Amino acid sequence: MSRFVFVFLSLMVPAIVAAQGTLSVTVFDDHNGNGVRDAGERAIPGVVISNQRDVATTDASGVARIERGPTGIIFVSIPNGYRSVGRFWRAPAPADSQLMFPLQPAPAPRTFSFIHASDPHIEPNNVGRTRRFRQLVDSLRPDFTIVTGDLIRDAMSQQEPQARAYFELFDAETRGFAKPLWTVPGNHDHFGIIPSRSHVPATHPLYDRGMYRLYRGPDYYSFTYGGVHFVGLNTLMADDSAYYGRVDSLQLAWLRRDLATVAPSVPIVTFNHIPMASAWEMLAGFADTPSFVASLRRIDGTTTDRHTVANVLDVMRAMRGHRWVLALGGHMHAAEKLVFETEGGRTRFEQAAAVVGPNGGGDLVAPSGITVYTVRNGVIDAGRFVRLDPPLER
Repeated sequence: MSRFVFVFLSLMVPAIVAAQGTLSVTVFDDHNGNGVRDAGERAIPGVVISNQRDVATTDASGVARIERGPTGIIFVSIPNGYRSVGRFWRAPAPADSQLMFPLQPAPAPRTFSFIHASDPHIEPNNVGRTRRFRQLVDSLRPDFTIVTGDLIRDAMSQQEPQARAYFELFDAETRGFAKPLWTVPGNHDHFGIIPSRSHVPATHPLYDRGMYRLYRGPDYYSFTYGGVHFVGLNTLMADDSAYYGRVDSLQLAWLRRDLATVAPSVPIVTFNHIPMASAWEMLAGFADTPSFVASLRRIDGTTTDRHTVANVLDVMRAMRGHRWVLALGGHMHAAEKLVFETEGGRTRFEQAAAVVGPNGGGDLVAPSGITVYTVRNGVIDAGRFVRLDPPLER
């Protein structure tokens, strides 16, 4: 791509830019669901909002003041017993001084179900996989669905038009979900981070996390449903090889602030792409060939597994005093369950299989599918694996 074309496309990008200044954010009960605060529609106090760094809580008048923040995104952490009217996030323009977040009362059931899915890798040639996934979700009728990244075929190695087309396809194909769809980015959703293939400079306004944020909003956030606090995280960091698993310091600081608003008795569920812990590569083998991103990464004299979160202990420290009961991940294209008992409590680390298709070959094939969880009085069951394809004939 010539320099002229790159500059022209960049000028056309409605990039999310973090501006200076403080915003006044109002959260209200949108009784008629029109997205506008009409006369008589009450304020909602005690609602947490965030700029992906700071956390603020609405006062008795339903208003909170917060800096614009580092990413240019403001979101509301949907509280128990409410649902968002429209998007739960905003990217305010530099001229904006006020934001409005309309919510509506919604059931806060003590018994509910949700689906964990991952890695649809959508592109025109495999769009049928995502449609099959949506049909399966519709038949199971969960309260909501979580997709832990690699939403699209690839943004890492692509120039802007192709990467945007993939995101637009994902948005178009998932618009038909009847219940909320919560997503976080995977490595394939980070734009241009393999510059030897993408030829995208780090100065591009959508580089790395920018394109995901443009289409999907905050790449880490939280919400509460049925008495369980859900935290979506971005566990990807770019390096000169491509990527590796880590929760950056900005997120860790935000996580502590977010959890400070949550009672210690509330169960915490995290969901992210690169898993906090996984044993899949111990079974399938570590990748060390040029055609794959090598499994092992050495930095500052320490060797770590690129495909798990290198600083998971930092996440565990941030969780101190809270009930981190379930950590959901993707990336491995295989359903997996690990349980660790520590002095901090019992945490399950569970990965979803890939929507895009089975993983592996020969005697080691991980089928494509999703996991359905049922929650009763804050207790999350073991989960039920549901295939997207019939079992292989042998």
